[in-house]
Amino acid sequence: MKKEVIVSEKLSKPLGIYSQAVKAEGSRLLFISGMTARDKNGKIVGKGDMKAQTRQVLENIKAVLDQAGATFDQIVKVTVFVTDMGRFQEIHEVRAQYFKKDYPASTMVQVSGLVSPEMLIEIEAVAVLD
Repeated sequence: MKKEVIVSEKLSKPLGIYSQAVKAEGSRLLFISGMTARDKNGKIVGKGDMKAQTRQVLENIKAVLDQAGATFDQIVKVTVFVTDMGRFQEIHEVRAQYFKKDYPASTMVQVSGLVSPEMLIEIEAVAVLD
């Protein structure tokens, strides 16, 4: 199986050994790496603000989707990692601005921390391409 790496110039470069997204050739699946609230310059947006961080994460996912020629309607699965499950309502308020019915399958997991202590949320996604 060959794979195509998807890179959006709207995002900061990955800080580790990973790709922003990978499209599996011969399939119609796009796997989007866990996105955090880093802007194009690598700075964390919305320190302490779950809504602002969620919005930035979803804008980062949108940039990858745009690069792959896809939309939020094509996302079939998201996994959300949060440092405080008690703030899920804030997350859902922002998610409702990006995801329309029919919603993707979703898992939310509370973690003890993310790559930076200032990060509150990380979301990875799988989309089906046309």
